[in-house]
Amino acid sequence: MLSLVIAEASLELVPKELYNHNAITSYCRKMGKRPSEILLDNSWHFGAMKGLKNEIKRGRPDLVHFCLLEACTIPLYEEDEVSVYVHTIDDKVITVGERVRFPKSYHRFAGIMEQLFEQRVIKSEDQKLFEIQNMTFSGLIDKIAPDQVIGLSQEGEPSTYSQVAKTCTDETCLVIGGFPKGEFFDSTKKRIDSLLSVDDNPLEAHVVVARTLYEYEKTIFM
Repeated sequence: MLSLVIAEASLELVPKELYNHNAITSYCRKMGKRPSEILLDNSWHFGAMKGLKNEIKRGRPDLVHFCLLEACTIPLYEEDEVSVYVHTIDDKVITVGERVRFPKSYHRFAGIMEQLFEQRVIKSEDQKLFEIQNMTFSGLIDKIAPDQVIGLSQEGEPSTYSQVAKTCTDETCLVIGGFPKGEFFDSTKKRIDSLLSVDDNPLEAHVVVARTLYEYEKTIFM
């Protein structure tokens, strides 16, 4: 099946160097949690994040939620025609199970992700819903072992959603950035065979996920 990777995703726990910042400690008191138990979120932790390495690519777990909603609530996913992975900016990989009833509420999603970072696996009866492992992007590509890796980026060669979809097969890995600004790291680009641009304007990642998967769906079901 087609593999979708949300790469360098803006989804992580608060890094240790921010634990003692006032913005973090006050938020933790409000939530009744330790810094190591909460997602880094620009909406709440903007002051703490100033000067953080790769700041513009971090602190947007809501963006990852949008991307996963687009990927995991469509016929392509329900019919087991796409496998979904999240590679985080701090080199962890989340594998989304098959036919997961994905949480529509962001707060529910955030709670599940915080639980996942702690427990490593979220199950429902015997089914793995989410699993997280320490893994680089390159390691994930080796694990998937696709015939081709297609990345979507404004830096890429001009293309269209339909052209990308027609290029994809059930042995393709499609890579879309899960961050609000910036470009893929060089280490990520090295594992991408074709870097393509599907729009002249910068678009949010979830829009690219939705439009690309819809075009691919049409090659499968229509």
